[in-house]
Amino acid sequence: MSQSAHNRLAELHNLASHAHAAAATAHGKGDHLTAHELSKQAHEHSMNAHRLSEELAAKAAMSRTA
Repeated sequence: MSQSAHNRLAELHNLASHAHAAAATAHGKGDHLTAHELSKQAHEHSMNAHRLSEELAAKAAMSRTA
């Protein structure tokens, strides 16, 4: 995996983590609407990281067999 791909994956995971923490804070303050929106963002970042990881794994597998 290239360093830039690794950095992008790490960035997506960090964004998801930050959104989860912010959602928990908002929920603790009773702001459930904001917490819900932040949870949706966290899920989106996590899914993007998952997709990118799968794409990179598929490319790596193809290059090993070629």
